[in-house]
Amino acid sequence: MLDTTTQPPSVGLSTVPRYAGWIGKAARSGLYRHTIGLLVESRRVRLAVLAGVPLFWIAMLHIGPILQMANISLLANYPPQPDKSSEYTLANYALFFSDRLYFLPFVRSLIFAAVVTISTLVIVYPVAYYVAKIVQPKNRMRALLLLLIPFWAGELIRTFSVIMLLANRGALNVLLREFGFIDRPIPMLYTFFSLSFGVIYLLALYMLLPLYSAIEKIPTPLIQAAADLGAGPFQRFRRVILPLSKDGIVSGCSLVYLTAVGVFAAPLLLGGPNSVIFPEVIATLFHGSNDKWPEGAAFSMIMLVVSLTTVGLFMRVVGGRSVRLM
Repeated sequence: MLDTTTQPPSVGLSTVPRYAGWIGKAARSGLYRHTIGLLVESRRVRLAVLAGVPLFWIAMLHIGPILQMANISLLANYPPQPDKSSEYTLANYALFFSDRLYFLPFVRSLIFAAVVTISTLVIVYPVAYYVAKIVQPKNRMRALLLLLIPFWAGELIRTFSVIMLLANRGALNVLLREFGFIDRPIPMLYTFFSLSFGVIYLLALYMLLPLYSAIEKIPTPLIQAAADLGAGPFQRFRRVILPLSKDGIVSGCSLVYLTAVGVFAAPLLLGGPNSVIFPEVIATLFHGSNDKWPEGAAFSMIMLVVSLTTVGLFMRVVGGRSVRLM
């Protein structure tokens, strides 16, 4: 409780409200004044604490591991061994360009991620538009919540649900056979179709939320005015809705592409021998032998640089200078 019987505070620490009881004693103690009290009276200390936590998080958990990975990628051997000197070399990067065994899965991963991104955009955009503009405002959060419920489960659970759906005795084949469309099960599992279907299902949320946020901000009277001026549905979409939802498209495509290019669990469970992508190659180098860690680190850095460059060019070409990540 606030102690209203005290005199009005003056400056510095005295500007802090005085409390009665044990809380007041703790607030007036020397330990409080030299610790938490400093945050109250010093603006610089408050800014340092507020900025220090995210900067520490970024430096230690994001930038630090990437720099360590870049350092390992330039070493001749890792972990260091007593009988071998750790020399810096570019041979690990040269290996990527000299062997088709590594280059083809890399190209396959980039194409696969681009196809998944475009497919996810085409599938999710109508859903996001329906929730943002067709559903009544009072029911939009409820509809959005229903779409988000499957994503409450873990990635492995959702991946195994795709296996149960596409297997020879899965729900889809059983349904087609019951309606008489097929006599034998269609082999859909462990193919590029099952892999693409599973990854689109896993990553749809990253496209849905940015699109919904961008489309929901489009003024409805603007769409109605275009209709009053004689613009048909396709013209309204092409000249009004699509340009105004550009930020959501760029953000969603960037998130989906960066995630799809490095997806690992889904290819192991849904892909087959003909659908090996680059993250599986990198994992093999790390897990196979300690001597392959520099090669795996070099391949990881190549994937990181190429994927970020691709997304940067996409944002510049499609989004322009005014694009904002959602």
